[in-house]
Amino acid sequence: MASHEIPGTHETMVWGYFDATTPPVATVESGDEVTLYSFPAGGAEALPADRSIVPPAYLEAIESLTQGAGPHFVTGPVFVKGAVPGDVLQVDILETDVTMDWGFMAILPLLGTAPEAFTEYETIHPKIDRERRVMVMPWGAEIPLDPFCGIIGVAPPPEWGRCGSPVPRAFGGNMDNKELKPGTTLYLPVFNEGALFFAGDGHGVQGDGEVCITALETGVKATFRLTVRKDLSYAKPFAENETHLIAIGLNEDLDDAAKEAVLEMVDRICERTNLSRNQAYMLCSVAADVRVTQLVDGNKGIHVMLPKSVL
Repeated sequence: MASHEIPGTHETMVWGYFDATTPPVATVESGDEVTLYSFPAGGAEALPADRSIVPPAYLEAIESLTQGAGPHFVTGPVFVKGAVPGDVLQVDILETDVTMDWGFMAILPLLGTAPEAFTEYETIHPKIDRERRVMVMPWGAEIPLDPFCGIIGVAPPPEWGRCGSPVPRAFGGNMDNKELKPGTTLYLPVFNEGALFFAGDGHGVQGDGEVCITALETGVKATFRLTVRKDLSYAKPFAENETHLIAIGLNEDLDDAAKEAVLEMVDRICERTNLSRNQAYMLCSVAADVRVTQLVDGNKGIHVMLPKSVL
């Protein structure tokens, strides 16, 4: 196993899209660890008035990169040797840390869960106390940090062409799932040679739902172990941590996203036990929690969490 570090610069990231034709910024062996840096989503309009607190590389990325159909800075892609279409990329999330002393949140036109009810648009810049690991709202409330990458994924199928960064899909992407943090393993279906792994969209903390459109958008440093799995056949993202299986559903309709996540969990239960599908379905009804991941990314998200202790 080797360790690789990818700096956060305009030369190692794209802005607002995923594309299978993007040249890799690094090539690694299966089982290697990759540490990468990411900036907050958003361009100049998201920056604080005091530009002296903005990392110079963030300003350079805004000035140098051509923005695609989304606001997210995405680091990568990373080419993982041995990965081919049909494989699964196992992404062990090892560490995620906030790298900035501020973040931003916003209410934006036509976005969020209730855009018609919130038309006084504003952007705030909460302070981050990295030593105490809290964010401080402008009115004084302190919220513990729980950082993660809102975007983790692989390149989309080549036939899909360039995909905007806001909408999560089968390749992962902007899932905005706060459970995808250190200690969690994410499994992603591979659609291209080398898998072409990427991550970004740093979140300092987020509630399930991400209701106003933003989490605490900030810079992060994240470390992942990337392993090619040829013994799995997942067609969509799936995750687990030490205590839970985590099934993920993504769909424009929240009911359909829930159905997808429940069916995925049933399949994974049957795969790991001798239970029938009926038994697995009933087990979900008494032991699994169905949570709204986010309501604001085009394809809404549901994640189902099942304690491993009940298997």
